[in-house]
Amino acid sequence: MINSTLGNQTDNSLVSNAFGFLRLPLNFQPYTSDADWVITGVPFDMATSGRAGSRHGPAAIRQISTNLAWEGNRWPWTFDMRERLNVVDCGDLVFAFGDAQDMSDKLQAHTEKVLASGKKCLSFGGDHFVTLPLLRAHAKHFGKMALVHFDAHTDTYGNGSKFDHGTMFYHAPNEGLIDPAHSVQIGIRTEHETDNGFTVIDAAQVNDRTVDDVIAQVKAIVGDMPVYLTFDIDCLDPAFAPGTGTPVIGGLTTDRALKLLRGLQPLNIVGMDLVEVAPAYDQSDITALAGATIALEMLYLQAAKKG
Repeated sequence: MINSTLGNQTDNSLVSNAFGFLRLPLNFQPYTSDADWVITGVPFDMATSGRAGSRHGPAAIRQISTNLAWEGNRWPWTFDMRERLNVVDCGDLVFAFGDAQDMSDKLQAHTEKVLASGKKCLSFGGDHFVTLPLLRAHAKHFGKMALVHFDAHTDTYGNGSKFDHGTMFYHAPNEGLIDPAHSVQIGIRTEHETDNGFTVIDAAQVNDRTVDDVIAQVKAIVGDMPVYLTFDIDCLDPAFAPGTGTPVIGGLTTDRALKLLRGLQPLNIVGMDLVEVAPAYDQSDITALAGATIALEMLYLQAAKKG
């Protein structure tokens, strides 16, 4: 199920792993590992309505993450995430090329197996459709969840499409996977329905209000529910993330996004993903770097709970 074309590292004192995220160990038996979190790449972009190319996102995120892999603390945190959290990268999901249903089924099955083995999942898209099979797997394990969703689009468009990166959060509530009344969509700046139960904090509000004010609202809405955190890189303004399929101006800065993420530390986050990095449209790897840094920040949120 997982691409295992590269062997496991056996002596990290002699070799440096340039393939896994943050040079973390590659582990192609994630279900039996002693990891806390398992990273999986999902190189899929068949559900894209704009510019394709996010299938190359996992590779770009991993490659640029070597710039974040220095030993020591990561500012502004006062500890090294790797000393508190055991994270492994199990490579990319393998599925029948061109078969969206096969990808969906295999991603759900892989995620269910990781969760059943007592670990949690950080996934790299691929287009945002990959979040739907991830939610299906997480809901089987954790029950109905709250969704904290960073994006330029609500992805609640009910056009009936089975495989579409703009319909996941139309299908997910209908399948009982998430509770819109306890879910928040942050950074939205495209047309959307306003009567589907989700709380939308649009980009203008996020940029004009204080970070603390937005975080307080998110916490009040989510409460103590298990939370699935999904971050579409096009939540960022194209000045900070041009390498994506559907860029929309007027978005968040990387600084504001990171500050908002740090404020989510108290939430009961049970699963996370980072999606829609499309390196073909990137400039100087800044989108991939933003994605890798946001993913690292997500891991720091989890490591902070172990302090």
